[in-house]
Amino acid sequence: MRSRITSTVTSSLPPTPKVPTITVGLRPFDASPPADGGLQAVSALRVTFSARPGGGARFVFALEGHLDALRLPAADVPPIDPLWQHTCFEAFLSTPGEDAYREFNFSPAGPWATLPFRRYREAGHDLADAALPPPAIVTARGENILTLEADLPPALLPPGPVLRVGLAAVIEHGDGHLDYWAVHHPATRPDFHHADGWLLQLDTRLLTQ
Repeated sequence: MRSRITSTVTSSLPPTPKVPTITVGLRPFDASPPADGGLQAVSALRVTFSARPGGGARFVFALEGHLDALRLPAADVPPIDPLWQHTCFEAFLSTPGEDAYREFNFSPAGPWATLPFRRYREAGHDLADAALPPPAIVTARGENILTLEADLPPALLPPGPVLRVGLAAVIEHGDGHLDYWAVHHPATRPDFHHADGWLLQLDTRLLTQ
């Protein structure tokens, strides 16, 4: 009887990490149809987020619709007003159980801003003074879709591996009026700072082999 010889080839390369991602849709605070009976300028607004190697986080905002009907800040003409007074994508991050949180604003023109809060709408020290590394932001525009990808280094995130996440956006229309989008609107008026609207969590350790 012949013996069967088997061999196992073992690669010296480490396995490629798999990054679990979460995609959610935002909804406007006022979902009523346009007064003139026309088409909605925004057909969908989604955000995909995931952990990054080393403890960072990535957020990808995808705005779909009739982009020509919107005011979208251009890279060569960045907004001079606070970013949230124009089309702007936002993330609110906190450590579960803590009152403190951080607000992040990302403009399609490229500028970004962040501000820590001690508790609801009580601002803390400006993080810009801490010489922290900036996020990497990439914006791309197609005929009917605008995407903004923001990679946040660990130093910009609240402490702790698990984060409570609120996602939102301000959309400026051609006539200047603003729409407010979020995963959930818990108050009787748009209020992205309301923690009851932060329904999501991200574990920055979730990089599986």
